[in-house]
Amino acid sequence: MNSMLLGAIAMACLVVALFFLRFWKQTKERLFLFFAMAFFVEAIGRAMLGALTISAEHEPLIYLVRLGTYVLILIAIVDYNRKPPRAP
Repeated sequence: MNSMLLGAIAMACLVVALFFLRFWKQTKERLFLFFAMAFFVEAIGRAMLGALTISAEHEPLIYLVRLGTYVLILIAIVDYNRKPPRAP
């Protein structure tokens, strides 16, 4: 049951990554590209967790993957707020 739920979460993260990728292709805003990359990395992490025989979810490798996704999201937000506003 746990593997099935991890697979569903990985699939949901992949779908969200594809949505952000589509928004990036339409607007060319790097914010959407960073979010797409973060959700893609999260999908890979969840799939790894389901595929590997790790005794517990609190292994350092799993937290490093999640830390990477959160760092990508923080970089996206800082990058988006640092650029000058566009003229209408």
